[in-house]
Amino acid sequence: MDYEIRGVRAGEWEPAREIRLAALRDPVAPIAFLETYERAVARPDEFWQQRTADAVEGRLSRQFIAEAPDGSWVGTVSVLVERPADEPGFGEAAECDQTHLVGVFVRPGHRGHGVLDALFREAVEWSWALSGPPVERVRLYVHEANARAAAAYRRIGFVPTGRSVRLEGDPGALELEFEIRR
Repeated sequence: MDYEIRGVRAGEWEPAREIRLAALRDPVAPIAFLETYERAVARPDEFWQQRTADAVEGRLSRQFIAEAPDGSWVGTVSVLVERPADEPGFGEAAECDQTHLVGVFVRPGHRGHGVLDALFREAVEWSWALSGPPVERVRLYVHEANARAAAAYRRIGFVPTGRSVRLEGDPGALELEFEIRR
């Protein structure tokens, strides 16, 4: 199946909200996302409108989607720009100019068809195209129990850094950092 990989557009907050809520209903959501479905579904429309507007602008973040020929969104990944002077968002403070991939999701019926690879290719290429100063690495975190995601990230070219972060709600669980360097 052919998919169009593109950045989210202004005004697309409703499909952006819908795919996020679908991701949070996925069976692996408790180990794949920090946010819960209950919290996300309760957010007002203005939250989703602003979140989408920020992801369109692309200065500090960018959201990419995989769109099927029928117009449905079947996958997404968001990219956060992190600079050493920034306050840490999740994980350790940025050691260099870098981006951080978050909100990775592909609908179950579209997994194994190259959607994840295409989304990551677009996200990494966008990261490398940033300037002022250029990005040195792209990172992401994956829950230690999410072996399927970790294997997919390795296949794409991400490697474990050896760094990890404990989760606030579950101090026994670790989020493992993976990266691709320029």
